Amino acid sequence: MRDPRVMVAVPQARRAAMAGLWELAARLTKLLIDAREPLIGQIKLAWWRDMAAMIAADPEALPKGEPLLAELQGTWAGQGGLDALVDAAEAMLLAESDAERRAASESFGAQLFALSGGAGAGGKRWGLLWGAGVVEAEPEARALLGDAKEFGAPERRDFAGDRALLMLDRWAGAIARCDGARDLRGEGLLLLRIGLFGR
Repeated sequence: MRDPRVMVAVPQARRAAMAGLWELAARLTKLLIDAREPLIGQIKLAWWRDMAAMIAADPEALPKGEPLLAELQGTWAGQGGLDALVDAAEAMLLAESDAERRAASESFGAQLFALSGGAGAGGKRWGLLWGAGVVEAEPEARALLGDAKEFGAPERRDFAGDRALLMLDRWAGAIARCDGARDLRGEGLLLLRIGLFGR
């Protein structure tokens, strides 16, 4: 979402909120990648869950000095739902089987897309690709990448007219079809086509 080619498709009034939301997703992702001990990861996620609750119920009580919290306070104050993204990240942290990793990946993508204003179903393929980038072991990553490759493209109506989310789903699908290999020129043309024509 933070890619300028995608952000331009987000209505101006929503851009600050979307930037903060996807920065939170990036922060949670980094936390998962860096976590060496699940318990330490859970403690850090619990802090973010508490912060999400404060943003929804008492944003003025948020601690000062954390730029992301200040950004979320300005754009998400009084709104709930961010805790669901933290819960999905924790499910990924604790997943022990391919099925659990798949479910957690789909949930993270679905929650993120739903918070972004689309239908949650539209984020599952993106979530599977996200999960492949989060897990450490190559066989586990390959399993999630294979799941993303086999995942059928959601209908355009699943994105509730949100062109930016449609771009992200189709972008994820293109990367999955290439088994994770990147075709920067092809991806750029894909984003341009969807951005201009919506398909």
